[in-house]
Amino acid sequence: MLTINNLSKIYRGSDKGVKHFNLNLNAGDICAFIGANGAGKTTTIKSIVGLHEYDEGEVILSEINLKNNPEKFKSMLGYSPDSPTLYNNMTGKAYIELIASLYNMSQSELESELTVLLKALKFENAIYELISSYSHGMKQRLILIGLLMHNPKLIILDEPFVGLDPNATGFLVEEMKRRAAMGSIIIYSTHVLEVAEKICNRIVIIDDSEVVMNDYMENILSKNVSLTKVFADVTSNE
Repeated sequence: MLTINNLSKIYRGSDKGVKHFNLNLNAGDICAFIGANGAGKTTTIKSIVGLHEYDEGEVILSEINLKNNPEKFKSMLGYSPDSPTLYNNMTGKAYIELIASLYNMSQSELESELTVLLKALKFENAIYELISSYSHGMKQRLILIGLLMHNPKLIILDEPFVGLDPNATGFLVEEMKRRAAMGSIIIYSTHVLEVAEKICNRIVIIDDSEVVMNDYMENILSKNVSLTKVFADVTSNE
């Protein structure tokens, strides 16, 4: 289980960030964070993964508190940022091997997982090239390989579909569903509401640093309105 209690992070000198965020997710949940640019989605995500030190609250995964035991917490986490930042002087293979060492993966585990992921993402040849030669989409695929190969309990993806081609997008959608069925908890931010409506069972809508909706997808759709309409209604300033 992932438990987020009263999480707040406000940037100094402004009122931007996230305020009093609460969320409980169980194994198998897929939760979309939806909001306009600047609403607070990325701030929330960076706080949950430990990149931002939050002002108050707590984040707990499988009884491990992020603040009390960040190394253990992060060992159970797979994270894809909104903008891929990698070591350009390394090959993709060297990067993957570095990530594998950080998660204490054995060589047999690495080879087994890597074979499947490289084939699925059509990355068998690119893995041996320098990262500096990669396009944005290729960097995004490399990050996905690195975060999925150690089978994390919690997968967090910030705008994961940006830069991905249709094949990679299709793979990620199906992989999210497959990983959730295996017990992973998945959180991802997106502007693609049609996909969120199809694959998520939880929705969090963030507007102006505050959660304006936190509900199960079945409750939202039972009102016979689309997620697009719900989003427009709850984020309207009128």
